[in-house]
Amino acid sequence: MLPHAESPESPQPIQSLESLHTALRAGVVDRAGLIAHGAARAQSEAGRAVYLHQTFAAASQVARAADAAAAAGKPLHPLAGLPVSIKDLYDVAGEVTRAASAARHDAAPAAADATVVARLRAVGAALVGRTNMTEFAFSGVGINPHFGTPVNPCDAAVARIPGGSSSGAAVSVAIGSAVAALGSDTGGSIRIPAALCGITGYKPTARRVPLTGAYPLSYTLDTACAMARTLADCIAVDSVIADDAVIPAVTAPAALRLAIPRQLVLDDLDETVSRAFDRAIGRLSAAGVRIEHVDMPELNELAALNAAGGFSAPEAFAHHRALIATHRDRYDPRVLMRIERGAQMSAADYIALHRARLDWIARMTARLAPFDAVVCPTVPMVAPPIAPLVADDALFVRTNGLLLRNTSVFNFLDGCSVSLPCQASDELPVGLMLSHGPMRDAQLLGTALALESIVQPSPRGG
Repeated sequence: MLPHAESPESPQPIQSLESLHTALRAGVVDRAGLIAHGAARAQSEAGRAVYLHQTFAAASQVARAADAAAAAGKPLHPLAGLPVSIKDLYDVAGEVTRAASAARHDAAPAAADATVVARLRAVGAALVGRTNMTEFAFSGVGINPHFGTPVNPCDAAVARIPGGSSSGAAVSVAIGSAVAALGSDTGGSIRIPAALCGITGYKPTARRVPLTGAYPLSYTLDTACAMARTLADCIAVDSVIADDAVIPAVTAPAALRLAIPRQLVLDDLDETVSRAFDRAIGRLSAAGVRIEHVDMPELNELAALNAAGGFSAPEAFAHHRALIATHRDRYDPRVLMRIERGAQMSAADYIALHRARLDWIARMTARLAPFDAVVCPTVPMVAPPIAPLVADDALFVRTNGLLLRNTSVFNFLDGCSVSLPCQASDELPVGLMLSHGPMRDAQLLGTALALESIVQPSPRGG
């Protein structure tokens, strides 16, 4: 049995929204108590390096007001008075948006909330603080040399990476200091840490959620989105932050048809991921889901299409070049190297990449049309230890590439994607990823909701 950072003596009352509201109605907990518990978790050893700035005191006032309103019988949004963390790349009025970089230490405080933050605040969410992240969101590993690296809570014996770039966001939920975390996903930055930390992440079609007030990595690929304990909780946050609320088209498992690509996404799986994925597919088949192995040769084109740095490198360089000129020595060298690759891409090559992407999306969309979702492991490995990745640049680069490999497919597709935990109770966390094409969110979420309970973590024999 894996050692776990949580002990039986310190239970986590911050669970799913459904469970919390049952407990709130029964008077077992109140919102102010949940904020106090979240603050204690954030200040514990498990919360080290998770938050760059904590606002639990202000959140407690919001929670107390929500408790009073509930006692008076006033209708409340499901997130009202409940703790939600904010990734450090979103503007919060009066706070500095550092994007977890020392190069932004002298930036001016934000004049206004980012649109998604303002929407969360408007429904009464209790914002508990700004979470740590990979500097400027440019890595799937989650290591930050400036502010420390949040430790994945899945294993008390070994300090493992949380995944990135939304590293602190994932850990804030996993340790029970927040019911949901606002993060972002450019190449997998929601789904990777969700998978490695054993929680749920949802990347919507990017255009559905506004990015006003979010520090950019890639203007083409950035997506504002959330992670939480369950898919329903992710949908609850999405319904607040998105321009349009999606109504999932839930279908019985026996009516669903899933595709497993033969190319790329099943390569080089570690033993735990392979075992968990096979077990999840077996359970889905037993439930009547039709699963087909399908040729998707388009997946083999991605390496060549993105060989010059893809969209993130040139778009990040365009944004950062003035800051690099004055604060170069304050950048994480690994992040700086990736950003400066963008200086080598010509305008003609950048335009050609956009054109090639449109053609690739059209071909992939046609290939996915007969299916309710594509299914594959979210990442091909369980969370590796932090120390070797800090020490070895080559290992870091290889690991980062593997972590991003499967998830980035669906960013390039301009699609939607979810990661659901599917490991056994004695295994490190593993994510099962369900994905579809652009603006197929309602279909994807309905499919994922129908399958979530089938693949959810359980004892190995279950």
